[in-house]
Amino acid sequence: MKKRISFLAFAGLLLGSLLASHAGYAQVFDPNPAPTRTPAAILADTTERREVVVTPAAKRQKAAADSAKRTEHMFRAFGFKGIRLTRPGKAAMLALVLPGAGQIYNHRYWKLPLVYGALGGVIYGEWYYQKHYHDFAYAYNEVTSGRKKVLDPEFKSGAELVRSREGLNSGVIFYRGYRDIFYLYIGLAYGLQIVDALVDAHLQDFDVSDDLSLHWEPRMLAVPGQTSFLPTAPGVMFALRVK
Repeated sequence: MKKRISFLAFAGLLLGSLLASHAGYAQVFDPNPAPTRTPAAILADTTERREVVVTPAAKRQKAAADSAKRTEHMFRAFGFKGIRLTRPGKAAMLALVLPGAGQIYNHRYWKLPLVYGALGGVIYGEWYYQKHYHDFAYAYNEVTSGRKKVLDPEFKSGAELVRSREGLNSGVIFYRGYRDIFYLYIGLAYGLQIVDALVDAHLQDFDVSDDLSLHWEPRMLAVPGQTSFLPTAPGVMFALRVK
């Protein structure tokens, strides 16, 4: 009996000490708590913190991107502020007003012989077929009305060599058809020089000096269907690098 009482007393003493320790910890307050320490900021990788270096190539690329957005005045005179147009729009307007003016504005002087050569060629063709059509039509009308006969030396453009009225009529149809086609050619040449000035103004600041590189080297190339004894053949390999 005494052993049981002593065991219960020991167990009660142990339980009381445990409760007293927890109560003591729960009632301890720090009047000056330490400030909460913020975690250190996570720094980015060193490659992400490099300073941006603007190279001349990047400046040229930005200028090329912005060249189509810059506006300029046109037809400014006598107090009139003019029309605000972009560089490509101004080049196209100049080419519309005067053929070749857009190429001069873009400083592409070497294109002027091409522009005036094309326009001059189609205009000359129009004049040539118009003249022959007029001469054959005149000869046909004169022969049909009975005022003159075929093979009259007064006729021009080869009509004086035609021996029948049907031949004169065939000449009228032939030259009239080509005259009408050359009207289309004149409009096409006129429109192409406008488009050339517009596109050239867009690409005027486009830099291709270092971004495009063409390399070639001799190499043995595989030939499909060749025998295993000689599966390759000498050739040249071209590589175009776009940066």
